[in-house]
Amino acid sequence: MKFLRSLITLTVGAAAFACVATAQAEDINLGIISTDSSSVLKQRWEPLIDDMNKQTGLNVKAFFATDYAGIIEGMRFNKVQVGYFGNASAIEAVDRSQGEVFAKVLYLNGDAGYKSVLITNVNSRFKTLDDVFKNTKDVTLGFGDPNSTSGTLIPGYYLFAKHNTPVNTSFKAVLPSSHEANLLAVVNNKIDIATNNTEMLDTLKKQHPDKFAQVRVLWTSPLIPSDPLVWRKDLPQATKDKIRNFFVNYGKTDPHEKQVMAAITGYAGFAASSDEQLLPIRQVALFQQKQKIESDTHLSDDDRKTQLAALDAKLSALNTAVAKQ
Repeated sequence: MKFLRSLITLTVGAAAFACVATAQAEDINLGIISTDSSSVLKQRWEPLIDDMNKQTGLNVKAFFATDYAGIIEGMRFNKVQVGYFGNASAIEAVDRSQGEVFAKVLYLNGDAGYKSVLITNVNSRFKTLDDVFKNTKDVTLGFGDPNSTSGTLIPGYYLFAKHNTPVNTSFKAVLPSSHEANLLAVVNNKIDIATNNTEMLDTLKKQHPDKFAQVRVLWTSPLIPSDPLVWRKDLPQATKDKIRNFFVNYGKTDPHEKQVMAAITGYAGFAASSDEQLLPIRQVALFQQKQKIESDTHLSDDDRKTQLAALDAKLSALNTAVAKQ
């Protein structure tokens, strides 16, 4: 009888411990920006999320949205606690959604980042950039998500602004979409030109070399810092430690983890980072704002001077911060 009571006590105690352990598993939604369809992103990221659950003891689930803003707003309203962003969307998450950069991706080829590109079908009438800018009113442009770094911000500044070609008013049609949709539209000759990035082209080359052969690159941007991971600042420190340790150590030696990372657009793992990696992208964004103000005919001279002075002060501070890096 005494043995039976002890056995019951042990069983009840173990059950209670299991309940406590389950109750203590913290829910974390990992937001992933919509560079591809949700089904493709789920296939790429779920093995990593499964490993994250096992190694951290957290209850991590993927959070997908139809556009970048959905992930930014998800973080703002605490529906997303950790997010994989591009640099431009990370700026929005940091400024509007209590976000903070804590890591960045590493590439298998050793590159420190990736590049924006302008592409067309190999059989299109566009052989050079000059062909595009001769008569943009006869050109359909597949553009990126408004919060995309490589699809919108970088080509908007380094390509279209430098050719004095406002995107919204210069083309026959502008069709904002995901990188995947724009790439397929070019491959299938449905649009004339589109912005994209070298990550997507590398993936297409590996997985579908026949389709890659249908793409001509017309322009390539300067290097863009690799994509950041962002968490909400108000996460408990113990949770942050678990998340950071998982990411910075993942994919370094374990063959399974390396395979998982390689499947996510050719990544090799992650490295620690901070909000400082966003500074060069902030410079580009401020330059664009300055150009818009300078060309805004609806502003009075006084308003224009006031707004430009404020932007120049921000740019000066950014230039100083970048110089110190």
